[in-house]
Amino acid sequence: MMQPPVALVLPGAGAHYPRMAAGLYRREPVFTTAADEVFDLLGPAGQGVRADWLSDDPVVPMDHATRSHVLVFVVGYALSRQVMSWVGPPAAVLGHGAGELAAATLCGVFGLADAVELLWAQARGLASAPPGGPLAVDTTSVSITRYLGEDVVLGALDGSAQLVLSGSRAPLARLRPRLVADGFACRPAPATIGFHSSAPVPFVEETLRLVAKIGPASPGIALYSGRTTRRVTAAEAGDPLFWASQPTAPARFWPTLRTLLSDGDFRIVEAGPGRTLTSIAYRHPAVARGRSQAHAAFPARPHGERAERVALRKLARALGT
Repeated sequence: MMQPPVALVLPGAGAHYPRMAAGLYRREPVFTTAADEVFDLLGPAGQGVRADWLSDDPVVPMDHATRSHVLVFVVGYALSRQVMSWVGPPAAVLGHGAGELAAATLCGVFGLADAVELLWAQARGLASAPPGGPLAVDTTSVSITRYLGEDVVLGALDGSAQLVLSGSRAPLARLRPRLVADGFACRPAPATIGFHSSAPVPFVEETLRLVAKIGPASPGIALYSGRTTRRVTAAEAGDPLFWASQPTAPARFWPTLRTLLSDGDFRIVEAGPGRTLTSIAYRHPAVARGRSQAHAAFPARPHGERAERVALRKLARALGT
């Protein structure tokens, strides 16, 4: 029986955890080579990022943007290369939030060296942003509208009734008791910056100049945008502002997944830490009814290096390798 083509989905910040994918490093040659390419392109900073990644006692904590943002890219990119070594180029790629840069790189919009330069500029900019964070809420975007304002915005749409609010720390802290009192289930997500809000705005100009200098190309693989909820056009891919302002725009993974699965049936592979995107995909009717599939490269929660290797072998078998 003919299997559907593979679509890679790459998670973003918030999926990270200490030593994520360390169990694959120096054990899986394809993964290791791809990760080292990124670290080497980062120069001296890359040595520090790699050392903190592999350490039980990192010098710079994993929640710092120069670690979380960079390592989510490293792991997503390297895992995608691992999967591609088994099945060839994917038919489609979709990144969630910070995963969009790795997705664009896999699709040829950015060369790896240019992507890493942009990645580090983004990480340094995010590190200078005011403290904040995401707040996950189980409700619809319509129901949450009256709680939004300049300080708290819709940061991500991860399901038909699952979203993430984003903003600076104090407004979110004031809002959470109101939401609980009004009957909403909500919980902080693991990040220290208000991704997909106005927090990254101050460094957009710098990254805009950088992307303009790079000159992004048209995607060679179908690339889906969590910003527009559809395939990225050649005009969008070549627009520096489209990429420079991405960290300030909502990440609409759920409606983008719906677009992807309306375009065809796929074997969705989550190339990144955790199984958040796989869990979301399970709720889609195409996956629930078996027309499409959803697979994860990692355990649902951190369970150590051996569990990571077991999960990767399980994925390889599921993909027929």
